[in-house]
Amino acid sequence: MTIEDIAARLSDHLQTSLSLEPNAPEPLLILPKEHLREVAYKLRDDPDMAFESLNCLTGMERGGGYEVVVTLFSRKLGVKLNLKVRAEAEEPSLPTLTDIWPAANWHEREAYDMFGIRFEGHPDPRRILCPDDWEGYPLRKSYQPPLFYHDIPVTVNVPGGAVSPAPRAGG
Repeated sequence: MTIEDIAARLSDHLQTSLSLEPNAPEPLLILPKEHLREVAYKLRDDPDMAFESLNCLTGMERGGGYEVVVTLFSRKLGVKLNLKVRAEAEEPSLPTLTDIWPAANWHEREAYDMFGIRFEGHPDPRRILCPDDWEGYPLRKSYQPPLFYHDIPVTVNVPGGAVSPAPRAGG
């Protein structure tokens, strides 16, 4: 079964046309967010497809909003499949996949921590890389790192080397 066959089968199942974005080296199946969980269950539970592994889930900011790409693998088919789902720009959120593929747990937490994409129904929706009281989402294009965190200067990596902020007034 090819990626095109999988896309056609899912389109028939949903009774809506899904698009396949050619993306070297692997194509992306574009899903509306309201179909994400239904497609996830179908991909996992359909014995002809059997996508039992979630290999990666990552967020990105693109085109004025946020996208999540989920990489799945079916040993039965020997096929890797990428799903792309768009989240709105303001308060981005998607449904969780943790109950379908437990490996999504930390991946979703990282997408939240770095981009602020929330996963509705996630069992442990807290930061995973930044401290709990960190402000902002470091991989957003609009992110401005703080000069200090708990009175400790924050070093910012920029092309050409690390730059430390100016000393605090009176310090």
